[in-house]
Amino acid sequence: MVALYRYIVYFLWAGIITSCSSNLAAAQTQPCLMEVNAGEIVVGTATIAITGATIIDGNGGKPVDSGCVLIQGNKIAAVGKVGEVSVPTDAVIVNATGLTLLPGFIDAHFHLDNQHGLPALFLRHGVTAVRDPGAWMEAYDGERQPGSSVPRLFLSGPHLDMPPPAYPHDAYLVRDSIEVVHAVNRQIDEGASSVKVYFRMPPHLIRVACNTAHQRGVPVTAHLEITEAKEAIEAGLDGIEHITSFGLTLTPRRDAEKYRQAVWLDNNFRKDGRYRIWKDIHAVDPNTDSLSSYLVKKGTYVCPTLGPFEYRLENGHADTVKLMGFHTMKAVTAKFSQNGVRMVLGSHSMIPYAALGWAYQREMELWVESGIDPSDVIVAATMQNARYFKVDDRLGSIEVGKLADLVLIEGNPLQNISATRNIKRVMLNGAWINSNTR
Repeated sequence: MVALYRYIVYFLWAGIITSCSSNLAAAQTQPCLMEVNAGEIVVGTATIAITGATIIDGNGGKPVDSGCVLIQGNKIAAVGKVGEVSVPTDAVIVNATGLTLLPGFIDAHFHLDNQHGLPALFLRHGVTAVRDPGAWMEAYDGERQPGSSVPRLFLSGPHLDMPPPAYPHDAYLVRDSIEVVHAVNRQIDEGASSVKVYFRMPPHLIRVACNTAHQRGVPVTAHLEITEAKEAIEAGLDGIEHITSFGLTLTPRRDAEKYRQAVWLDNNFRKDGRYRIWKDIHAVDPNTDSLSSYLVKKGTYVCPTLGPFEYRLENGHADTVKLMGFHTMKAVTAKFSQNGVRMVLGSHSMIPYAALGWAYQREMELWVESGIDPSDVIVAATMQNARYFKVDDRLGSIEVGKLADLVLIEGNPLQNISATRNIKRVMLNGAWINSNTR
């Protein structure tokens, strides 16, 4: 009887049998896709006019020179050129002549990793919203103290994995479809605005996770190593984390299986092994174009996170395999972008070649170094990420009615993306935060 029960429940949640329990119907009415700290963020109350800045709105349109953005409370009330926007007499005027105004940056792949104060540091560097795709909600309790300024925290809860887990402290282990359903619903009940599945989850359980989360309007993303990306996407994934998740798809089947079996035996094999398979992948290749077309057709979001894989020639010594592998990762990332794949930007928080707190800007630089236009990088960092989070109705661009999450920088990031390091002021929810960038 137990075996029969598990069999029925699996097919119910996999979508082969369509039914809806009263508990699920109740769950569908619960709010989701909100930052867990929504009620803790200071709400701006002043009327503020930011004048003279060049406005880059996040939608990829032509910048507005000598612009004016009017903020009333925590929302954008008007956008236009100086002289075209009616500014109330009681407004606080912020002269931003010579600066560039952008939407607050959104980080699709942020990890806290016990680094106290890291979210606040990212906020001071212009990142007004982050998604942690794999950590216990409680890990952020120490960051959410009264009086502290942190970004909007979109959390997933621990990633779902199967034994043996690659990162036991950040994982919730599931063994069958019943446990997947329970884990997904519980994490959403606790405030998860996305669900992440990890690389030991097989496609049939990914499908269960996706169907369960989608019933409640929550997207699912994945880090893949030993599950082929197209199989996982067919199971219902909304997004893929890490460009390396496409290794099996772009590698000849025989070689891919060797890699897959090696990772099955040892989680750590992937750390060097993925460079070995990526050095033999080609960006200019029918397989890459075919994968790009597939991702465009499916509408899958791709968060490449080049930063943690970056490898450089240092002191005259280099691992040529890693150099070649990373070069290919950059080239495939650029090819995806050029072919119209939905690209989103995530920093991974702490990476080899960025000082603490600057991983997001380094990721932007890596995209440009790969051959992606700075305008596309900014769209990926703002509006496209808002779509990925399903919060584009209120975040991601400088438009009337949107929440006033803004960043003022010195320089023109369309000419030099590194200008995004020149943070002058950051606004979160209509209120200025301490912009000390040290």
